Amino acid sequence: MSAADRRLHGLDLARYLALAGMVLVNFRLAMAVPAEGTSWLAGFFHLLEGKASATFVTLAGLGLVLATQRQPWWQASMQTWRRAAFLLALGLLNLTLFPADILHYYAVYFALAVVWLRASPRVLLGSIVGLAACSFWALLHWDYSQGWNWQTLEYAGLWQWPGAVRNLLFNGFHPLLPWLCFFLLGMLLARLQLSQPRVQRALLVLGLLLIGAGHGVQHLAQGTPWQAWLGTQPMPPGPAYVLTGAGAACSVIAACLWLTRVHPGDWLEPFTAAGRMTLTLYVGHILLGMGTLESLGLLGGSASLASVLLWALLFLMLATAAAWLWSWQFARGPLEAVMRRIAG
Repeated sequence: MSAADRRLHGLDLARYLALAGMVLVNFRLAMAVPAEGTSWLAGFFHLLEGKASATFVTLAGLGLVLATQRQPWWQASMQTWRRAAFLLALGLLNLTLFPADILHYYAVYFALAVVWLRASPRVLLGSIVGLAACSFWALLHWDYSQGWNWQTLEYAGLWQWPGAVRNLLFNGFHPLLPWLCFFLLGMLLARLQLSQPRVQRALLVLGLLLIGAGHGVQHLAQGTPWQAWLGTQPMPPGPAYVLTGAGAACSVIAACLWLTRVHPGDWLEPFTAAGRMTLTLYVGHILLGMGTLESLGLLGGSASLASVLLWALLFLMLATAAAWLWSWQFARGPLEAVMRRIAG
């Protein structure tokens, strides 16, 4: 297996782990079970919240650059915009079922990322810092709670222009400020020689340092008027969250690249197969996974964190097996194949 193949397998494994984390978080959200208390399970769910999806978005930015780096800018831009249009349509349909949908945000990330397709690492890094600073300024000057009912997690005016724009830009589940930072981070990481062991080690160290810095900021802000804006939780997404989300993404990507380089083998196939089908499995965990939970009457908030974990793991086991079996006959997942036919 070549270094490039191992790199791609590592990224597929990272996508799988990011998706698994999102399934756990979204099942907890759908089942209305709070991640409160001092148990290890509450800490585990709290750790995943916002970190898995940040890793997912970072990998999307990385994948965009890898997919278009050999194409002329105009061809790459047109392909990216077609994919954005496909994701927007799919995401808006999904939003009618699941209010925390990420796909319609993805569509806007992709559409805007064309600006940075050929940007230098310095420009990408400066853009990440600038967007993070703008996001923090917005948190301090705009009303983050506008539109939200925090008890029911319903957003008033989501389908009207003022509310839709505000939700997309500033205070939705994955708003452009600051989530576009993670997408640009992935585009920056794609410029690195990710198959090199020294790069993987450096990326892992960087990720751990960013996580430590984020928690340090949170600790220093405790007991101050800034505490609400400097936590590591994704809502509101302050600077400490951006640091820990970016650190989690760098750490997971580096660890998966290292693992597939040091321990290649057939054991990876079910996970990397599922990692190549994350779009299909993401929609599937809402339509099939949450649909099953609803039919069993488990979305009313009466479940426990242990049952959330059980149902999420059951779905992941079945989804991984299905993706592996599908990969024996087809190179891409169903929705991935449709998107490729439409967008190229």
